[in-house]
Amino acid sequence: MKIKRFWAWGAAALVAIGGIGTLVAWVSNGARKPGNEHVPEPSKAVDLDRYLGHWHEFARYENRFERNCEAVTANYARREDGLVSVINGYRQGGLGGPYRSAEGRAKIVPGSNGTKLKVSFFGPFYVGDYWILDHADDYSWSIVGEPSGRYLWILTREPKPSSELRRSLIERTRALGYDVTMLRETQHG
Repeated sequence: MKIKRFWAWGAAALVAIGGIGTLVAWVSNGARKPGNEHVPEPSKAVDLDRYLGHWHEFARYENRFERNCEAVTANYARREDGLVSVINGYRQGGLGGPYRSAEGRAKIVPGSNGTKLKVSFFGPFYVGDYWILDHADDYSWSIVGEPSGRYLWILTREPKPSSELRRSLIERTRALGYDVTMLRETQHG
């Protein structure tokens, strides 16, 4: 019975993780083809203090743990223990649906210039890869992926970026080698 409860809790947490690739390797078994078979290494260092704060998911590759999720957000904050607090929220079933959230933590991968994090929503296990592939110099947007190329998120500070910024982000994503026809834009109220 304890194992059954763990799996039920785990499945609920997967649904609740919003735009973050937590446990991506675990849930990617049997997933569709990658949108990028040659994910680039992040090349632009990240100043974590500038990256922290509130983000809105502009677009993502559809995935089973975010199915029917809208108004997806992520909030990052520094913790006293040196880790990063991660709170992901979304509206289940559409903009009028109930608000759900999940809290986890992340740690920076040593030697990555702040571009790679390992994320955990399951106790001591840090198995979710979170790669900041590109970001604005003023940290107003970021493109986040992971090594398999099956998952991708485009994040912005504003819930509804301008049409010019939207086009620019899609082009930057294409330049990173991603199939932009697989992008699904997230609705925000």
